[in-house]
Amino acid sequence: MAATRVITMHINKGKTVAQCLADRTDYAKNPDKTDHGQLISSYECNPETVDAEFALSKREYFQITGRKQENDIIAYQVRQSFKPGEITPEEANAVGYEFAKRFTKGNHAFIVCTHIDKKHIHNHIIWNSTTLDCTRKFRDFWGMAKVVRILSDIICFKHGLSIIDKPKRHGKSYNSWLGEQEHLSNRDYLKEAIDKAFEKKPKTYDEFIALLREDGYTVVPGKHLTFSHPRQKKNIRVRSLGDGYSERDIQAVLFGNKVHSPKKAKRQYEKTNLLSDIEKMINSGKGAAYENWAKKFSSKQIAKSILFLKEHSFANYDDFVKGLKEKQVRYAELSEKIKSSEKRLSEIAVLKKHIINYSKTRDVYVGYRKSRYSKKYLAEHEADILIHKAAKKAFDELKLDKLPTIKSLNSEYSELLSEKKASYAEYVTLKKEVREMLLHKQNYEFILGIDADKNVRTEREQSVEK
Repeated sequence: MAATRVITMHINKGKTVAQCLADRTDYAKNPDKTDHGQLISSYECNPETVDAEFALSKREYFQITGRKQENDIIAYQVRQSFKPGEITPEEANAVGYEFAKRFTKGNHAFIVCTHIDKKHIHNHIIWNSTTLDCTRKFRDFWGMAKVVRILSDIICFKHGLSIIDKPKRHGKSYNSWLGEQEHLSNRDYLKEAIDKAFEKKPKTYDEFIALLREDGYTVVPGKHLTFSHPRQKKNIRVRSLGDGYSERDIQAVLFGNKVHSPKKAKRQYEKTNLLSDIEKMINSGKGAAYENWAKKFSSKQIAKSILFLKEHSFANYDDFVKGLKEKQVRYAELSEKIKSSEKRLSEIAVLKKHIINYSKTRDVYVGYRKSRYSKKYLAEHEADILIHKAAKKAFDELKLDKLPTIKSLNSEYSELLSEKKASYAEYVTLKKEVREMLLHKQNYEFILGIDADKNVRTEREQSVEK
C-alpha cells in the first residue's frame, strides 16, 4: 500500500536554478536516510551530479529552442510512502523506479531515493521538467494526482502490496492511511483516565478526583463536572463522553450502585467491505496459489478491478451483484423503450408520407370517380390513383377515426426523437458499465473463490456482452 503526493519544485526567490536543485536533491539523497546511498537509483543521470545535469539541461533547452522558461517549475517530485512492515527498502526502491519510468514514459531523467529513517519506508522520486533531448518540458495536467495514485496502485498490486481503500482527495495523515492506531481524541484520553481511576476502586468522590489529578486533569468549577488538561484547548464536560461516563454514572459507581464498564476507544477503523475481503484473500494466498493466480489472470486487469471498487463502494459481494442487476434491469428497460420509440418514429414517417400523398392525389381521385372510373382516365392518371388507393388502404389498416394533422405528427416525432436521443445516451453508458462490471464480477468470483457454475448468467448478461 502506497500513499502518493505530487510536489512541484519551483525556483526560490533569491536563488539560482542550480542552487534550488541542489537543495532538493541533496535532501532526497541524504546518506543518513538512504543507507549511505545504497537505496538510490537513477535513470539517464548520475545521482552524484544530478543537480548539475538537470541545470545544464535548462540551458540546452534555451539554446536549442530559443524559448525561455515561462514558469518557475524546475522539477517534479512524487513522495511515495508505504505501510510499515509490508515492503523491504530494496523493493520500495524498485517500485518507485518502475513508477517513474512508466509515468515519464522514459522521456525524463529521474532519481529515486528511498528513505528508511522513519517507521514507514518512503520514496522521493524527482524527475527533470526538461526532456532528455532538451526540446520539450513536462506539463502537469488536471487530475495528475489521481493518475499518479492509480499508476502507483497498479504497480503496488503487481508487487503483491495492498492499496488504500477510499483515498481522500486532499490527502490524509500517515496514521490514517497506514492502518496504524489513530491518534486518540482528548475525550478518549479522558475516558481512559476515568477507566484507570475506577480500576483503583476509589471509595469517595475526592479520591476519584485525586486519581484524575495524577493524570494531569483539573476540575473546572461550574454547574456540570468538567475537566481541563494541558493538552486540551477546550474544557471537556463528562456528559459529552457518552454512556457510562456521565456525572450520574460516575456517582452510581462510587456509591456501589453500578459497575463501571470501560468502553475502549476505537484506535483503528477496519471497515469490512468487498475491497478488504479481496485484499485479504490475495495476501493470504501468496506463494504457489498466488503465482498460479497471477499466471492465469493479468495482474493489470485484476488491478483495474480493485481500482473499480475504490471508486464504487460496495459493502460486500452481494451488494455488488445487486448493483449490477439494477443496471441490467435499467439497461433492458431502455432497450425496450428505444425499440418502441424507433417503431413509432417509423410509423409516423410512413403515416406522414401517406397523408401527404393522399392530399396531393385527392383531386385526381375525385376526377376518377366523376369519370365513372373511366379506363381512359385511369390510363392517364394511373400512378396518382394507385398512390391514393395505397394511402387509403393504410388508413383503413390503422383504423383511425380521424387523420392526424402533419403538424401534430411533426410535434410527436420531434418529442420522440429527443426522448430517444436522451435514452440512447444513457443506454450506451449503461452498456459500457454493465460490460465492465461483468468483467470485474468474473475477477471477484475467482479471487473470492466463488463457484461461477453456481452463478448462472442470464440471457440478458450474455446479450449485453455481444
